[in-house]
Amino acid sequence: MNVQHAIKGQLANHFELNERFHQLEQVVGRPIDRIECFDISHTMGEETVASCVVFDSGGIRKRDYRQFSIQDITAGDDYAAMRQALTRRYKKAMLPDLLLIDGGKGQLHMAMEVMQELGLEAFMVGVSKGEGRKPGLETLHFTDGTKIQLPEDHKALHLIQQVRDEAHRFAITKHRAKRDKKRGSSILEVIPGLGPKRRRDLLTHFGGIQGVLKASEKDLTGVPGLGEVMARTIYKVLHE
Repeated sequence: MNVQHAIKGQLANHFELNERFHQLEQVVGRPIDRIECFDISHTMGEETVASCVVFDSGGIRKRDYRQFSIQDITAGDDYAAMRQALTRRYKKAMLPDLLLIDGGKGQLHMAMEVMQELGLEAFMVGVSKGEGRKPGLETLHFTDGTKIQLPEDHKALHLIQQVRDEAHRFAITKHRAKRDKKRGSSILEVIPGLGPKRRRDLLTHFGGIQGVLKASEKDLTGVPGLGEVMARTIYKVLHE
């Protein structure tokens, strides 16, 4: 019975994925099999990483995933990071049927410039987040300047969200691993404006680094002499 349930679950997932691809093809008006999506992750410009994830009609293709350590750009410049990642990727790799760009018109135009410089013609769609970054409110931007907003329950939107979220997960996981390896000591040491005394006060207040990591932004503001602005900065660095 367990095997039967597992098989039924796998078949259901397969049919759902196929339907999502089918509905996406209807939205964009062309056949889509392979999708690639990029995302950028860093902590206030530190250890910037670009991820590329790949989906096809069979699902995730982890063996085709790629990670790019971004070098020689202004810290925190996501446009430059994306430009470098796209250039390095498509100087060697074949273009997918659909290249998803996590971002609005600005990121999409930058990607178009990269393709022009490489002499390539790519079918690209930019995905900008809605108000409050709430899922279901995304806008799709096309290279001809048109844009659409799909209904929250549209299966094509669900596929786009799935691919984009996987790109984000892959990027942030790799970034955090690189960041923490480089630091080699307390992750508090690289927070701007947090000197040795306030680091000691913070660790003493929460009983160590694990306590700091578990603290909410409100908890952090309770540390004497820390202040709301610094508490917000610390929380952002540790959790984003």
